[in-house]
Amino acid sequence: MEEITRINHVGLRVRDLNISREFYGNLGFEFLAGPVGPEPAAIVEHPSGVNINFILNASKDAPEDNILMKKEMKYPGYTHIALEVTDAESVSNKLEALGLVITERVEYNGARFFFVRDPDDNVIEFHQPAGC
Repeated sequence: MEEITRINHVGLRVRDLNISREFYGNLGFEFLAGPVGPEPAAIVEHPSGVNINFILNASKDAPEDNILMKKEMKYPGYTHIALEVTDAESVSNKLEALGLVITERVEYNGARFFFVRDPDDNVIEFHQPAGC
């Protein structure tokens, strides 16, 4: 369908709005609104235009493991969000200064990317394309 122009937002189920706001705020995301709607949801957006809706209905007693990424059984579903960056080394240094653990680093055909986990164990990839 040629009418589709881009991803508008990513919905991310979280346990605690304040903890998620702080974490994503450290990545440069600004709080826009919420909680709103029947789920409810809160909206954050990065100056680059990346928009995330925090879905605020996670069960407090749900396991902390990310069942899509850490279980032997490979469930279908979205596994991560990839944020494109211009300088992977600079971003990596900033994240490590915040105390975040980089779980994996990869270089492939000139591209560089690495992964961290948010407070709810969701995977975030930081991706520097080849040639940047």
